[in-house]
Amino acid sequence: MTTSAQGAAPAVSFFKLRAQLLEQGRTDTVLAATDNLKLRLKVYASGGENGLHAHASEDHSFLVMQGRARFYDRDDGHTDIGRYEGIMIPAGAYYRFEAISSEELILFRVGAKTGAGSLATAAPRVNARGEAMPGDSKENKRVPVVFKDGQFFE
Repeated sequence: MTTSAQGAAPAVSFFKLRAQLLEQGRTDTVLAATDNLKLRLKVYASGGENGLHAHASEDHSFLVMQGRARFYDRDDGHTDIGRYEGIMIPAGAYYRFEAISSEELILFRVGAKTGAGSLATAAPRVNARGEAMPGDSKENKRVPVVFKDGQFFE
């Protein structure tokens, strides 16, 4: 384990894969993070989706924990993945996905910084035109979240 400039060892983090299930919308929970690596648990209601985008300076991967997802590339080619299957997405690769099962889509996401990035932009998340595209934007197909009372993935 490396030490910080002050000589103290960095703290470790513990996390649990637990999230409330949804009737509508999506949630994105950061489970643990360092300066270079971030772990997230993402929940999409059945039929939930996002818009075509790329991450300029982050390699990331998704692992399906529940449900099924259809991942699309920039040309609308697609691949369906299910429980315990995943996808690796290098920085600068355009993609989008949608939840295609009747149950919620639960994704474990791991993202790591790659440096300057392969896109000519300072925005961390960009649309197909290379413009900034926030995750909570209408362009990214954000809808209001409706939780299922007392129902959780764990």
